[in-house]
Amino acid sequence: MLNIIWMGFFLAAFCTALFKLVFLGDQQVFAQIMAAMFALSKSAFEISLGLTGVLALWLGIMRIGEKSGFIHLLTQGLTPLFSRLMPDVPKGHPALGAIVMNISANALGLDNAATPLGIKAMQELQSLNPDPETASNAQILFLVINTSGVTLFPVTIFTYRAQLGAANPTDVFIPILIATYMGTMVGLLAVAYVQKINLLDKVILAYLGGFTLIVGGILAYFSSLPQQQMLEQSAIISNLMLFSLVIIFILGAVDKGVNAYDAFIEGAKEGFQTAITIIPYLVAMLVAIGVFRASGALELLADLARLAVHYFMLDDRFVDALPTALMKPFSGSGARAMMIDTMKTLGADSFAGRLSAIVQGSSETTFYVLAILRLGRHQTYPPCRRMRDNSRLCRHSCVHFGRLLVFRVIEI
Repeated sequence: MLNIIWMGFFLAAFCTALFKLVFLGDQQVFAQIMAAMFALSKSAFEISLGLTGVLALWLGIMRIGEKSGFIHLLTQGLTPLFSRLMPDVPKGHPALGAIVMNISANALGLDNAATPLGIKAMQELQSLNPDPETASNAQILFLVINTSGVTLFPVTIFTYRAQLGAANPTDVFIPILIATYMGTMVGLLAVAYVQKINLLDKVILAYLGGFTLIVGGILAYFSSLPQQQMLEQSAIISNLMLFSLVIIFILGAVDKGVNAYDAFIEGAKEGFQTAITIIPYLVAMLVAIGVFRASGALELLADLARLAVHYFMLDDRFVDALPTALMKPFSGSGARAMMIDTMKTLGADSFAGRLSAIVQGSSETTFYVLAILRLGRHQTYPPCRRMRDNSRLCRHSCVHFGRLLVFRVIEI
């Protein structure tokens, strides 16, 4: 599937550009495409290079938390829920800890922190996968929850709206929270139906009911705050909670007599190696998206959608936000650019401006996540030190270790 999508970007860009050259006399279109190819191939490397430090940092911190025993303690509270949602994952397995931390970071809107945590979770889940060529039920459920995860504090959306002159930058907060929470629930219900998960289990109902009450309470609290106070408190809470986890990890290492520095270095080395392996994937996808955008093909799709809406005599105001929605499944950064362009052109407080912000803040690169599962399936890697006795599982584990990172790094 990814092969078809990737080639489709280039072929659609070529056909669109050729039409514009022959029939519209646009002599600069191919120059723009080539400029986009060179610029985005360079950007892909720079993104990977810039992510190296982030990966090294958070995988190092995760290793401290793992060795200090805090991850195990943290997961005990959610083990009853995930043991029922993911019956194939043994209780106390490291995958549960990484899953919990990843979901928590996503809820706080901390994409950079969520990246290595998601990678760790996918790696651990792959080590349990009986068929490395096919995603397991646990992996599918994790990806669905991850890609539709609730973002409680979409501070970046507020910032963009404030910079572009919105009268009330936070007025999209409640729509974003409702949309992302409902997306998570729909995704969970769909997976539960396919995997025959019993959502009527008392434990699952208790957790989901509790989460619903928490989300409702947060909605009630933040909706009552002035916009500036909402921005300040959401940012403070997010950063305070994240750094508090770092301190708790370190204190736990001291209590357990663990050498925190050595544990950090051990985890950081994994982050460095992972950042190097994703460069080819980033170059391939970012360049394809870039030429598709530079050729004008994306704009053409929006125009065709407007014609279809007019044919059915519907309100076409949402079409102006459609480029953001179309780009979002493939590239978070591309969708972000579309959102900013919409707000600059039509106004941050326009219907399309608000709608594009809601799409950007309440959804993830879902289609890209699904496509990325096929990357590297036939790649070969040397056996890892941690899994000497099963080189085949380990090889595929390393492949999957980089997969989740690829779609997350697009968000940076």
